[in-house]
Amino acid sequence: MKVAITSQGPDINSAIDLRFGRAKYFIVVDTETGHSAAHDNTQNLNAVQGAGIQAGRNVIDLGVEAVITGNVGPKAFATLQAGGVKMYVGAGGTVGGALEKFKAGELECVGKANVEGHWM
Repeated sequence: MKVAITSQGPDINSAIDLRFGRAKYFIVVDTETGHSAAHDNTQNLNAVQGAGIQAGRNVIDLGVEAVITGNVGPKAFATLQAGGVKMYVGAGGTVGGALEKFKAGELECVGKANVEGHWM
C-alpha cells in the first residue's frame, strides 16, 4: 500500500507537518517494500486559496491509498474522499513514527474533516 505522510522535511526522520494542504512535503511510502520518496509541495505553501484541493489532487496522482497528517480541512477531505484515499489525522512526531503507528493499527481512519477551511 502506498501512503502519503505530510512532512516538514524531505525524509522519514522529519517532523510531521500538521497541515495537509500546506505541508512542505509529502513522503510517499510503499508499506510493502519500504521504499520512500519525498514530493515537494512548495506550490501550495503560500497559495491564497485552494491549497487543500490542489494538494489532494497531487496526492491522488501519486497513486496513494492513504494519507497520514495532523489535520485535513473540508475541501481537501472532499477531494481525497472522491479519489478513494483514506485519511488518518492527529498524527504527530516524526514521519517514521507515524508510519509505525499506522502499521500497528494505532491510527484511526476519519470520516470527516477535523478543522475548518483555511486553517493555518
